[in-house]
Amino acid sequence: MKQHIVGIRFRKVGKIYHFDATTFPNIAIGDYVIVETSRGVQLGEVAEVPKKPAPARNDNGWKPILRQATPRDLVLRQVWEGKEAEAVVNCRAALKNVKIPGVKVVAAEYTFDGKRLTIVYSSEGQKNVNLNKLKKELKRLYPRVRIEFRQIGPRDAAKIIGGMGACGIDERCCTRFLTEFSPISIKMAKAQGISLAPSEITGMCGRLRCCLIYEYDQYAKMVKKMPRRGKRVITPSGEGKVIDVNPLKETLTVKLDGGTTRQEFHYTEVERWQPGKSDK
Repeated sequence: MKQHIVGIRFRKVGKIYHFDATTFPNIAIGDYVIVETSRGVQLGEVAEVPKKPAPARNDNGWKPILRQATPRDLVLRQVWEGKEAEAVVNCRAALKNVKIPGVKVVAAEYTFDGKRLTIVYSSEGQKNVNLNKLKKELKRLYPRVRIEFRQIGPRDAAKIIGGMGACGIDERCCTRFLTEFSPISIKMAKAQGISLAPSEITGMCGRLRCCLIYEYDQYAKMVKKMPRRGKRVITPSGEGKVIDVNPLKETLTVKLDGGTTRQEFHYTEVERWQPGKSDK
């Protein structure tokens, strides 16, 4: 039996999770639904509707959609969002009272039924922080709600908080469109000839900028075809040494022998210098 699987997100530009919508064949992107998750009952927005039904799974891996959301549900969601903002303020005040160093409250999330309140926090360089004192403070404020804590990393915290990007863009990439974070390494900056100064490659989260990966594959692909800096080449104007490589323009800047002349050539105009038959 084929299953109608759709992708649902619970936060703006959030990660997409998949659910079984077989009993709702006419569901469409933009519709709101109520589902049961590992964190409780949640209201989410349909973000993906595959054109072809997915094959059934034997492990019951996809949970079914409980029902489509009603106008009342959407109003209730706004109520919970207001209570979440209030919970953040209360939690930050409680945190000051218990004096737990290094912990920052980033967000608060209610389940749709209001039975569970998750405090999202970051703690740079610390894992498994003891938050028992904070939990006791919050239980006094929310005696009928189950209090939970979820620690997130600096990139996730920056995504939730939002704000201007390190490059000056009015909204950070992670907040605007990134649903997941890719591994970023310093070699991506090196391959693109970007300055390794921290101010040039570090984002507002204090980690390497996510944008370093955007054009990395194109750079890496072109660099393989082109002579590297310091290599000797033969150009239409004579022999010389490569002093700069521009992968996006597919050009090389060559300092010609016997002077200070520098010329730019398309990489297809240049031959690698070969003493005899060996390639150095």
